[in-house]
Amino acid sequence: MSEVKIDLSQKCVDTIRTLSIDAVQKANSGHPGMPMGMADAAFVLWDQFLRHNPSNPDWINRDRFVLSAGHGSMLLYSLLHLYGYDLPLEELKNFRQYGSKTPGHPEYGHTPGVETTTGPLGQGFANGVGMAIAEAHLAETYNSDQHTLIDHYTYGIVSDGDLMEGISHEAASVAGHLKLGKLIYLYDDNSITIDGGTDLAFSEDVPKRFESYNWQVLKIDGHDRSSVADAIAKAQKVTDQPTIICCKTKIGFGSPNKEASAASHGAPLGEDEVKLTKERYNWNHEEPFFIPDEVLEHTRSAVDKGAELENEWEKTFKSYSEAYPEKAATFGKWNESPKYNWDQLLPEFSKDDGAIATRKASGKVLESLVDEIPELIGGSADLSPSNNTHVGQELLNANNYAGRYIHYGVREHAMGAILNGLNLHGGIIPYGGTFLIFSDYCRPAIRIAALSGIGSIFVFTHDSIGLGEDGPTHQPIEHLAGLRAMPNLLVMRPADANETAQCWKIAIEHRKTPSAIALTRQGLPVYDRKNAPASGVEKGAYILKDTSGTPDVILLSSGSEVEIAMEAADQLENEGVKARVISMPCWELFREQPTSYQKSVLPDEVTNRVAIEAASPSGWHEWIGSKGRFIGLNRFGASAPYKEIYKNLGLTAEAVVEAAKAG
Repeated sequence: MSEVKIDLSQKCVDTIRTLSIDAVQKANSGHPGMPMGMADAAFVLWDQFLRHNPSNPDWINRDRFVLSAGHGSMLLYSLLHLYGYDLPLEELKNFRQYGSKTPGHPEYGHTPGVETTTGPLGQGFANGVGMAIAEAHLAETYNSDQHTLIDHYTYGIVSDGDLMEGISHEAASVAGHLKLGKLIYLYDDNSITIDGGTDLAFSEDVPKRFESYNWQVLKIDGHDRSSVADAIAKAQKVTDQPTIICCKTKIGFGSPNKEASAASHGAPLGEDEVKLTKERYNWNHEEPFFIPDEVLEHTRSAVDKGAELENEWEKTFKSYSEAYPEKAATFGKWNESPKYNWDQLLPEFSKDDGAIATRKASGKVLESLVDEIPELIGGSADLSPSNNTHVGQELLNANNYAGRYIHYGVREHAMGAILNGLNLHGGIIPYGGTFLIFSDYCRPAIRIAALSGIGSIFVFTHDSIGLGEDGPTHQPIEHLAGLRAMPNLLVMRPADANETAQCWKIAIEHRKTPSAIALTRQGLPVYDRKNAPASGVEKGAYILKDTSGTPDVILLSSGSEVEIAMEAADQLENEGVKARVISMPCWELFREQPTSYQKSVLPDEVTNRVAIEAASPSGWHEWIGSKGRFIGLNRFGASAPYKEIYKNLGLTAEAVVEAAKAG
């Protein structure tokens, strides 16, 4: 593409800078230094290389742009406004204000054109890796010799802070191993963090590090726009390596007193310094948020260009649909809510199957789903045989991007954020497995999925002290409570194989809510479903075993401890005590039910309630009330056969019976 002449180019860059400066100053809050320093590089990328359609931010074959350094959000908001996205100037003036489309850090689904929620450093870096994997997979799966449906780049701006975070090491290693040639990151190498110079805590050789990860590394002056353009063009030519372009920049570029210092990182410049900086730019416009007409005319040309790009793509897709109607129909599910024939897809389990660990049941369910739901892309953080997540799919690797299973290695955090990137790209329903104890390692990515409203599926096996001999280092205690405390996350802990099947149905259907499915290592009985169909899982809690009339006591549980509650109910009935057993696989779904349903399951008049779960008691009083009793754990586990652990830690039917009688 031809470059805009230098004087207009400079005006465009300075417009990006001054919009960012003015917004931060008006809000009296924010990070002006990064937008000032990266304006040159960002302008070149957006003006000469980025293929996008501002009128349709969801166009399938657009290039993705990830601002991993999310604190520099005004850089992105300035670009979105200038290039014609639905982000009026008034929103820039309302930067960081309640209800605005310009929050302090970019939020997916909140601001048109924002590809992912960033701010917690390193998350965007790994999201971009997921997007690049998605592009490679869909391209190899759907493109034909005559039709190119998917062919785009994933670009990003990453910071010193991003590269310090451990997740960037994990994700960079994955990207280099997979040879993701369409992943190109601009590294804002400004040597400044909040505390001061990066040399306070960061002395590694970044280029050598990325070379060791099998990345192409380019080093340039980030303020030399021709060098930026040459570097991006060179990056595009390398197809078997991701590229990091180390852009040496000055944070707070142009500020006479704060350039290249931590003072410009996370605070407004101040009115006097804003005036001096604009003078340095030869910006002869006193009013804030000024945009020269010629700048807007130039940048808004992206609207027509983008519409033309998408129109050409639509012609290609029309031709593709005629040549490959079945594949086109599958591809066309991209933006639809998934609709599947669950009655045929989900396996049914019976009591005759004997005890089945829910992790194994999960594997059986996946065996039934993967061939019928081609969007499902699986993976595990080096625990595939334990998680039962690999059910025969071809591996997705550098030699076969069409594969549908990813070995993430021992990289739980990167796996979680890559799952989010796969989701955000579109066209894929990703799941990834590890032990529940290691949800700690990927919790920031789970939180971003919940905040962003994306349906990543986290498969967490070995969900309690029931894993036995591995001991307390691997036995989760507080993890269910911690995950349940997170807004917009479905935490599902099935009690048997049929509940497990229903959990997968729910997770796949919920595309705007992530799911955490907690599964057992030990075998569990399969319950009689004549009077208590497993579809009750969809309501979060249901009556698994009832009694005639009003119950004397209600026993509540989830997962493996439902078996203990059922045994206790039988003992109580033998003693003339009427007990109802409630399976509560998902608190979040139960909260969504009408009050009438909730009261039919947990009638107000029955205050004698006992809950049992091999976990922290936190949260259970919402269901058992002030008079209820909880049998669980306020300590770490132990190393022993699991039945011995349950007995010695007091999680027994006898303990439930005693608590029920005490009520």
